[in-house]
Amino acid sequence: MLVPRALRSLLCVLCAWLHTGAASRLKSPALPIQSEREPLPSKGLSGCSFGGRFYSLEDTWHPDLGEPFGVMHCVQCYCETQKSRRGKVFGKVNCKNIKQDCPGLDCDDPILLPGHCCKTCPKGDVDRKQTDSVLDSFEYFHEKGRDKEGDLHKSYNDRSYLSSEELGPGESRTDFVAVLTGVTESWLPGSNGVARARFSLTRTSLAFSVTYQRMSRPSKIVFLESDGTTAFQYKVPKGQTDMICGVWKNLPKPVIRQLQSEQIRISMSTTTSRRDEVEGKIIKHRALFAETFSSTLTSENLGMGGLAMLTLSDTENNLHFILILQGLIDHKEKEPMLVPIRVQLVYRKHVLREIRANVTSHDPDFAEVLTELNSRELFWLSRGQLEIAVATEGQDPRQISGFITGRKSCDSIQSVMSSGDALTPGKTGGVGSAIFSLHDNGTLDYQVQVAGLTSDFLGLTIELKPRRRNKRSVLYDLTAEYNKATGQAQGSWSRLEARHIHMLLQNELFINVATAHSQEGELRGQIRALLYSGLEAPRHELPTTLAGHFVSPPVRTGASGHAWVSVDKQCHLHYEIVVTGLSKADDLAVNAHLHGLAEIGEINDSSTNHKRLLTGFYGSQAQGVLKDISVELLQHLDQGTAFIQVSTKTNPRGEIRGRVHVQNNCEFGTRAEVEDSEFDDLFVKDPEELKKDPQTCFFENQHHAHGSRWTPNYDKCFSCSCQKRTVICDPVICPVLTCSRTTQPEDKCCPVCDESKEPKDMKVPERVEEHPEGCYFEGDQKMHAPGTTWHPFVPPFGYIKCAVCTCKGSSGEVHCEKVTCPVLTCTHPVRRNPSDCCKECPEEERTPAGLEHSDMMQADGPRHCKFGKSFYQNSDNWHPWVPLVGEMKCINCWCDHGVTKCQRKQCPVLSCTNTSRREGVCCPECHDSKEEDHLMTKAPDKRRNWRH
Repeated sequence: MLVPRALRSLLCVLCAWLHTGAASRLKSPALPIQSEREPLPSKGLSGCSFGGRFYSLEDTWHPDLGEPFGVMHCVQCYCETQKSRRGKVFGKVNCKNIKQDCPGLDCDDPILLPGHCCKTCPKGDVDRKQTDSVLDSFEYFHEKGRDKEGDLHKSYNDRSYLSSEELGPGESRTDFVAVLTGVTESWLPGSNGVARARFSLTRTSLAFSVTYQRMSRPSKIVFLESDGTTAFQYKVPKGQTDMICGVWKNLPKPVIRQLQSEQIRISMSTTTSRRDEVEGKIIKHRALFAETFSSTLTSENLGMGGLAMLTLSDTENNLHFILILQGLIDHKEKEPMLVPIRVQLVYRKHVLREIRANVTSHDPDFAEVLTELNSRELFWLSRGQLEIAVATEGQDPRQISGFITGRKSCDSIQSVMSSGDALTPGKTGGVGSAIFSLHDNGTLDYQVQVAGLTSDFLGLTIELKPRRRNKRSVLYDLTAEYNKATGQAQGSWSRLEARHIHMLLQNELFINVATAHSQEGELRGQIRALLYSGLEAPRHELPTTLAGHFVSPPVRTGASGHAWVSVDKQCHLHYEIVVTGLSKADDLAVNAHLHGLAEIGEINDSSTNHKRLLTGFYGSQAQGVLKDISVELLQHLDQGTAFIQVSTKTNPRGEIRGRVHVQNNCEFGTRAEVEDSEFDDLFVKDPEELKKDPQTCFFENQHHAHGSRWTPNYDKCFSCSCQKRTVICDPVICPVLTCSRTTQPEDKCCPVCDESKEPKDMKVPERVEEHPEGCYFEGDQKMHAPGTTWHPFVPPFGYIKCAVCTCKGSSGEVHCEKVTCPVLTCTHPVRRNPSDCCKECPEEERTPAGLEHSDMMQADGPRHCKFGKSFYQNSDNWHPWVPLVGEMKCINCWCDHGVTKCQRKQCPVLSCTNTSRREGVCCPECHDSKEEDHLMTKAPDKRRNWRH
């Protein structure tokens, strides 16, 4: 595991903190590590950059140092407001150890609960769930009735509810929104179209869902940087709906910073007319996380529009809403002024409610609550028949309006049912899978597939979380639509109330399967939204169910899952996998394999026929694209004789499995990309022959021939080559483009010129002098377009940043010259990265005497590792020391050829229900040894149900 970015941030912040005189609090000096070279957003919101994330002023957080360190619960960081001499406001990160503030306890044996910094006294009630402290932080449990503890159902599980927003390690998610209206600054006739775009940023991918009204379907979506240049262009596929779904992958860090500071704009237009162009600013908004109803507000006027984000109160029939208005209020004056507006709730042109208020011309957003909606108003809300209208008052009144419907997005509403998530958890090896579609009129379409039941089917229901003992809260009974012969149910629920829609879109509903032996429920799953991924996976169809029941021989497990699989025109396999019901121990190592029929019945670690690793993943979701699939495996997919299998540490030969049938026309195997096919064909060899060749490389679970070059699955902006069993991966250096408009192909790393936007009179004279074929460069064995520049790729050394090559358009010749480095005035210049050509002056002299940076650059021996201020030789081991926390004896770090890797000690699985962790001990222990002996004697195979 590489040293996480957040750890580097914490060490750097604490280094600066120590210089201010706070060093007396620490027993040993901090480890200064070079600060992140990520300047704070300069033109937008002030705040703090920490660990690759942006925090607003006054924010507090516990730093997440990533695997294997985890969240430092005893360290609290704070984004402190600072002012420069010129009065400019900026943020400064301060972190402190809060363990010294823990209260004193009267009990003899205090315990440390998971996720806490301070110890607490143990409770006498052994039946009390340890999750109470977690539930306290959820607003849901505060507002939806405060029942007595004894009235709560003690055996209910629904643990998936606790992780309804769970993402994998490092998968922090930020949501954005934009209102797009017609452009009014142009002399051309404008559009009265209005669009609403919702965005979700996870790591470096931005998924977007766009709906539009009063305009024809756009042909392209353009993201514009703060200076007006095109950062990304998305070609809209043809379709019949008013929904556009897309993903912008591999966002550059500068663009992410601009996005976080609200400096990115989005534009949509058609190829036929400029009149249909709309654009708007992408902003963060506090209402996005709670929004369950929405409305796009339009009018006949040019450049006017807006949106309303609405949600119901959890306990009362109050409708909260926030308006974002665009163009409705004219604010040409420099000084802000109050503008009176009127907000009405309308049903068939009859005004039901009216609110009058004043808004400022420079900040026209408006928030209010419509209290105590009656049963008729709630019914009309659920059917999409209520309209919200906003109008200005005065001499020049303007109005925009729109119908209120359930929140729309490209995310899929789905559920995986497992026995591990049943109200009384079990291990049956069964599975249930469901997909849903919500319409504007409140109708919910559903498709359900069930398999591996241990007894006769009794009922299929959609339910709330149980609140009282032996009393399930059933909302809708799907039993009548269930076909026992096929194990499927299909139909529509047309009587959703507004409250049900709200709960559905807040991930608060569950689907339950009852059987004769488990009348309370054998399988259960949370209905939740699955973020749109952009993969060519048919989410509108029932996915492949994954269960222990399908493993050969069958496995009795509490886990289950489902997977969407498809094969594209290039014969690449697209897959999405969702798993639930795994125990914490199983969750530590999950792998998904795709097998052919030959594997069924004798799956073991040595079998390799038609077996491909899809991915290794943590958490509950995995997705990706598998290339270079064998002809035999593609035929098995076409015939329906292939299967996906998920293996875990507990069941390495398969925990759950499902049979996959994907029709394809790939009888000749994977089709290579056109521009790379000439080079790749040189290294196409039989997979079995590659394994026998001692010079081949094994990388990402594939064998590559000596001398071959490929793009790795983990990042398309890298290029890897095999040189005698050694894999060398270098970042792709994109050429500098001189054109005014660029576009980003989805399957490429570098942007290219958008020739459709270049003026024709500029293209013609350039094309006359260009060499028709461009330049062929021997190093990377690629054709380069005339006039382009690049850093040469020279095997086995990779990209040479100290040289720049140019393709002479007139002659087709390649001209390369050495990069001239600037003259430096410092005494000890350093290279920031080993691959950099030129040295730079360091911010401060950090290198100890006797070990200069130039020594670290030598390639004739193993490279050293630097952790904080300490240098380690290759293969050295140590326990990391983290400021404010101290030496982390539960984590081992080692130096692997210049790369620091760290791993947490693996702890055994405990069989008791009440655990604690003693100070100085890495692994949790059973709090009551008598209880442990009793449980081990009574039920030696029993596992804890709660995951922390």
